[in-house]
Amino acid sequence: MAGRGTSPGPRGRRGGKPVQRMSLDPRRWAAAQRLRTGEAGRLWSQLTAVDFFGHSFQLAALALLCFFPFLIVVTAAAGRDAAAVVANWLGVNKQAAQAVASLFVPGHGPATLTVPSAFLLVLGAVAVAGVLQSWYQMVFSVPVRGWRDITARLYWLATLLAYAAAQAAIGRALGGPLLQSLCGLVVATFFWWWSMHVLLAGAVRWRTLFPPALATGVCWVGLGVFSAFYFSAAIVANEQRYGPIGVVMIILSWLVAVGVVIHLGAVIGRRYLEHRSRPAPMSGRSTRGASQRDD
Repeated sequence: MAGRGTSPGPRGRRGGKPVQRMSLDPRRWAAAQRLRTGEAGRLWSQLTAVDFFGHSFQLAALALLCFFPFLIVVTAAAGRDAAAVVANWLGVNKQAAQAVASLFVPGHGPATLTVPSAFLLVLGAVAVAGVLQSWYQMVFSVPVRGWRDITARLYWLATLLAYAAAQAAIGRALGGPLLQSLCGLVVATFFWWWSMHVLLAGAVRWRTLFPPALATGVCWVGLGVFSAFYFSAAIVANEQRYGPIGVVMIILSWLVAVGVVIHLGAVIGRRYLEHRSRPAPMSGRSTRGASQRDD
């Protein structure tokens, strides 16, 4: 308790020490406000609203645990090499593809597949398709449709396998990287356009889905270019340092990047559609003419 002759002290002091007030630079504050309220800020807000980062980790975990075993069984039944299919999707170079192939060494025993295990494999792949379907339903505000959604997931899985075969054929037929990228952009755009239409069960028009599909195709090709430079070197380095588990770590990172690309393409396309449907502001001359007519 303070005595009569003592004053409580000047304002802005805590414990007898002056509190330093930090002043924000007005120019930096204005730049931050423009970034927050601009197109980039609205895009980021829409991405965080759909929890794109958490969903991307969810896709990576489900794909590694559920979809990769399904892919291995299907490619083996078709007489193809699962390691080559995965390396082709990753878009890595020859040295990194050899490191990926070390994960798919076949055993010496006879390969048998029981009915329960086959059912679990298909169920896991359908769960991965269901995650992707729920993303698109969230972005495009489409309600759940029950059994139609499950049928759409099975249909999309068959389309995915066909897309993987087409992507591998393009890689073998075309030698130049520029031509591969252009053809890959066309095929990826049509694949994601078809995927959105199928997974949304036709609830959104084809014309509306094209801008998100094109944005996803561009992001997908960009991820392929990035994979050729970064993920190839990272796979080789991690395989030499940590062994096969290092390769799995990079594949998980790539799967997370795939989830980010899918979200980013869908949200960019949705933002473009919203911006295009927004009414144009009236000019001052037309506004004055309208006010005169009202008078």
